[in-house]
Amino acid sequence: MSSNDLADCVRRSLNRYFRDLEGEKPHDIHAMVVSNVERAMLEIVLKQADGNQTVAAEMLGINRNTLRRKLTEYQLL
Repeated sequence: MSSNDLADCVRRSLNRYFRDLEGEKPHDIHAMVVSNVERAMLEIVLKQADGNQTVAAEMLGINRNTLRRKLTEYQLL
């Protein structure tokens, strides 16, 4: 999957989100997208790393402590 594929997926999802609002005012879209994408990314990367947080942090290019904080934040521990 290329970054264009990922961007297209986000575009389709956001278009569907706006379509499904049915007149309701959009709210906090940035936080909604970031949290949903980040949570899914953490789940998949952690699975690919066989649960090894050090390996997952390396794959993500972040510090292991940052990864642990995010895993706690998303209740993935």
